[in-house]
Amino acid sequence: MEAGKFTQGSGDGGRVLARSVDQAESGAHHAVDRVTDAVRPAMDRMASGAHVAIDKIAGAAGNAAETIGEKGEQLKNVQVKAMEHSRGYVRDHPLAMLGAAVAVGFVLSRLISLR
Repeated sequence: MEAGKFTQGSGDGGRVLARSVDQAESGAHHAVDRVTDAVRPAMDRMASGAHVAIDKIAGAAGNAAETIGEKGEQLKNVQVKAMEHSRGYVRDHPLAMLGAAVAVGFVLSRLISLR
């Protein structure tokens, strides 16, 4: 007879345990929901701040690329002007340029022969 009581008692215990597990589960879900609700505004602010930072970085990168493009164009113009000036100088002073070319060639030949 005691065995029957134990079986019946363990059945009640199983139901009590199952009810406790259900209550714990429900409590855990409520706790997660409360934490999520509390954290959501902070996460939204962080995400918004991250978007603002990305926009600023993208703007700065765009400005830098534009500046580099402008400086590249200026450098190209300087190169063209230097070439035009050099051509004009060679045209105006051909003998001096021939002498300079011979001198440079002589120096280079000496440097190469020393190796």
